[in-house]
Amino acid sequence: MSQTKYIFVTGGVVSGLGKGIIASSIGKLLQARGYKVTIQKLDPYLNIDPGTLNPYEHGECYVTIDGAETDLDLGHYERFLNHETTQANNITTGRIYRNVIEKERRGDFLGKTVQIIPHITDEIKRNIQLIGNKGYDFVITEIGGTVGDIESLPFLEAIRQMKWEMGNNCLFVHLTLVPFIKASQEMKTKPTQHSVKQLQQAGIQPDILILRTEYDIPADICKKVGRFCNVDFEAVVQSVDQKTIYQVPIAMEEQHLDETILKKFGIEPKEMTGMESWCSFVKKLYNPKTTIQIALVGKYVELPDAYKSILEAFIHAGATQECKVSVKLVNSEEITEENVKEKLSECSGILVAPGFGQRGIQGKITAIQYARTQNVPFLGICLGMQCAVIEFARNVLGYKSADSIEMCETTKYPVIDIMADQKNITEKGGTMRLGGYPCKIQKDSRAFEIYGSENIVERHRHRYEFNNHYLQDFENAGMKATGINPDTGLVEIVEIPSHPWFVAVQFHPEYRSTVVQPHPLFIAFVKAAMKYCKQ
Repeated sequence: MSQTKYIFVTGGVVSGLGKGIIASSIGKLLQARGYKVTIQKLDPYLNIDPGTLNPYEHGECYVTIDGAETDLDLGHYERFLNHETTQANNITTGRIYRNVIEKERRGDFLGKTVQIIPHITDEIKRNIQLIGNKGYDFVITEIGGTVGDIESLPFLEAIRQMKWEMGNNCLFVHLTLVPFIKASQEMKTKPTQHSVKQLQQAGIQPDILILRTEYDIPADICKKVGRFCNVDFEAVVQSVDQKTIYQVPIAMEEQHLDETILKKFGIEPKEMTGMESWCSFVKKLYNPKTTIQIALVGKYVELPDAYKSILEAFIHAGATQECKVSVKLVNSEEITEENVKEKLSECSGILVAPGFGQRGIQGKITAIQYARTQNVPFLGICLGMQCAVIEFARNVLGYKSADSIEMCETTKYPVIDIMADQKNITEKGGTMRLGGYPCKIQKDSRAFEIYGSENIVERHRHRYEFNNHYLQDFENAGMKATGINPDTGLVEIVEIPSHPWFVAVQFHPEYRSTVVQPHPLFIAFVKAAMKYCKQ
């Protein structure tokens, strides 16, 4: 292709319809036809990034290989496309305004009044096209929020201008809701009509409509929607609720969505050759030969999106073993020494999740003690590893007051300490140890058996680390540091060789798990849980 094509995905009626999944599905289908694709998210909020947001506000904060704290939809992009994203794939209003203000302070606009149009919209267009200049055939851009939101208007104006400037190299996909009213047993298209009308008022005519629905929409209703919204009938696609998000690309392919997109760009479609492994994955997902239950112990269990990447990693790993992994979300605040057996005894594996702060810490430590003493397969991630270190120090080494500096600054045994380069940092946003860092693994370890390599790179998001002052004490007592950062000596992996399967890592392996390449650590953990279940 001679020129990059831009596909913009907008949403209407309500939020949470799945624009990220639709964008990822479009990307997957185009990729399966041999095109080079990337996806970016434009978020309308004023935060520079979601790094300082509570998970209740925005779900999981996803970390890219280059250390950007981004929207959780970037996790979907990577899981579907098996392609790493970067800071350029997530732009917020906060970043746009900051960039423009910095330019104004430098004198780039000297003598001019800085305005939304053209300065803000130009900066938005620059960021969209910046990623398009990297050799992609298609750049898919998801616009956060819904049409009609005040904060989304500059983004809509920017993409309207791009269509005006680039003509047939831009295409608009609009996702809306067609609700089913049970009382009258009717599907209602009026919300979609109003949503498209608002989009048209912003100067944008959607090329393709995707109708999110609980039930199949009759053809006459689809024709009605197309007629009222000025959209070709074949460009009205329905997105019926699926048992898994990984079925959505297949459902879109069955309705020829990718072919419709290519047709509207005037492109002759390449042969579809890249969906075989995807379909095989979905088939295994729907037809497991066994089921296991794994406990995920955390403090945001009423909000599963806070652990989105972990839950998806279990799906990927389970499918490779033809096993359904049923994840039991256990609130760490509710775990006590008296009820820990009751809450965890039916589980074949225990994962203690990442997080920040004091709340729920004791419950995590109690769950880890249960896993260690009862020989239940255990995986700790980030804070989960730090809690495993604290538990071991208290109950094996006998350091009863052992703790993390994060939880208790005056602890006599700071087995988890703040990293040296974090001690003088006062700003919260984007200042943690973020992104991909190398780790060297001991050959005679479970970690080496899992990875099959001495040298790995994993993504991080933390301020605190294992205190190497106590390393020899831990090693002598049976907890081994089997993964070390070669540049800083930071302990990245600990395990207990005498335990059937006890591994904890300072990094976040879940960020690297995709449909095509499930993470080896999750695969090994699922295998261990399956073995425990049989026993």
